[in-house]
Amino acid sequence: MPNTVRFNENYPNIAQSTALYERAKKIMTPVTQTLAKGPTQFTRGVAPIYLKRGKGARVWDVDGNEYLDYNMGIGPISLGYCYPEVDKAIIEQLQQGITFSLMHELEVEVCELIHQIVPNAEAVRISKTGADVCSAAIRVARAYTGRNKVLCCGYHGWHDWYICTTSRDKGIPQAVKDLTYTFNYNDIDSVAQALDEDTACVILEPVIFEEPKNNFLHELQALCKKNGTLLIFDEMWTGFRLALGGAQEYYNIKPDLAVYSKAVANGMPISFLTGRYEILRLFEEEVFFFTTFGGEALSLAATKATLQVLKEKNVPDYLNQIGQKLKNGYNQLSEKKGLGNITRCIGMNCRTMITFEPSGGDPLLQKTFVQQEMIKNGILWAGFHNMCLSHTTDDIEYTIQVYDRVLDMLKEAIENNTLASQLKGEPVQPVFRKVSNFNTKPKN
Repeated sequence: MPNTVRFNENYPNIAQSTALYERAKKIMTPVTQTLAKGPTQFTRGVAPIYLKRGKGARVWDVDGNEYLDYNMGIGPISLGYCYPEVDKAIIEQLQQGITFSLMHELEVEVCELIHQIVPNAEAVRISKTGADVCSAAIRVARAYTGRNKVLCCGYHGWHDWYICTTSRDKGIPQAVKDLTYTFNYNDIDSVAQALDEDTACVILEPVIFEEPKNNFLHELQALCKKNGTLLIFDEMWTGFRLALGGAQEYYNIKPDLAVYSKAVANGMPISFLTGRYEILRLFEEEVFFFTTFGGEALSLAATKATLQVLKEKNVPDYLNQIGQKLKNGYNQLSEKKGLGNITRCIGMNCRTMITFEPSGGDPLLQKTFVQQEMIKNGILWAGFHNMCLSHTTDDIEYTIQVYDRVLDMLKEAIENNTLASQLKGEPVQPVFRKVSNFNTKPKN
């Protein structure tokens, strides 16, 4: 009988997942289209590799095992899998068509909604992925300022201008690498030292897991304005989750440009670039950014329906409440068990992360151990809590009960130095390593 969301006696049978994985290895390299969903991020031999369906906050793998999901498609599922209002909108639009030979009325309707919700959205552009609009923002910022250099902080997709700052930089010309540099979050001095007359823009995730300190975002905005540099918020994670209008609304700050995706369409592929009209008008003739599927109607219908639910049900407030309950529950358990210096739950309540410190041994081994035990008990877990509207109070209470058991096991394994020997499969691996040359290129 397949495992379900309960205290199961055995680890899940993943025979069908394993068979699919072996087939994939013969023709796909790598086998995953999204690194965070791939087998290197889950305990090989224990975790499912392929999912088949989802409903609400739960998913089922190809072997029939059921899990409470805290990954939420790596962010896009803000309401829940197969959310009725969104599915209804998609089905109704599907019956009328998907992609057309002229523009579709939904393009106007959805952009009007974005204009009403997002503080800086004087103008709006539509695309399909986060990387698309991040790169479009960089291009138009360079065009508007007549400058070349980019400063970044966070994760901004796979395109050359950004990924050249990580260890996965092969295939990117040195000339491109010489134009992008990184800075440390909450370190305003690192930005001040790096800004020069050729800095077109500063792009950052306004908050990841660490909150801004000492008025960091507003200080950054003032610094950029003084230098003639555009400020860009990458709101892939904060948009429509932290607040309906994202970090802009939450922290009361309007960047020059901002980019959104993930939560806005509850799983359908769509992204948005918002910003000052005088900047985005350059896309009329001077800057090229167009795509065949930019006006694809199923995703637009899903966006319209999702935004209505997010607003009517005050979803950000709900995510904050249940996310706080989960975060506090974990940290209380950690402290009670004497593990407070080893593992913590950090981040904004709508999206939190479990951290592991070297004082408890190899952090990746700790994470792998916790993951395999969470999965055994019916929780699909990769170290994050990406909250959605379908997560219930009962879900949170059950998860805390599982953490209670698993943290006892973790403590015992650390004390007995048996962490590695208790792993049932291969440890998880890091996605990629950022290079260490922060504080970027000095001024000439």
